[in-house]
Amino acid sequence: MVRKKYTWKQLVVGLGLVILFLGNLTFYIWYQSESIRLGYKIHELEIKVKELEEEIKKLEAKKESLLSLDRVDRIAREELSLEDTRPEQVIYEDQEEK
Repeated sequence: MVRKKYTWKQLVVGLGLVILFLGNLTFYIWYQSESIRLGYKIHELEIKVKELEEEIKKLEAKKESLLSLDRVDRIAREELSLEDTRPEQVIYEDQEEK
């Protein structure tokens, strides 16, 4: 049996094709793994957005309860000892002079 010898040109072309194939394969594997990683990251961020939206709803409910007129009136009367204004305390300003 006689073994066929390859020329330098054939070796370089063959090696170039192998390198090109391996490069494409490497890029494809990297692309797929990056897509999967980004999918997981997006899922985590979507969960975090939902948690933050729930927290916002809770904080808005707490804000509404803290700013309720009955609560503010009770605090003003009991803790700050404020009273309703008497008619002699009200000063009216003439609007025509402006």
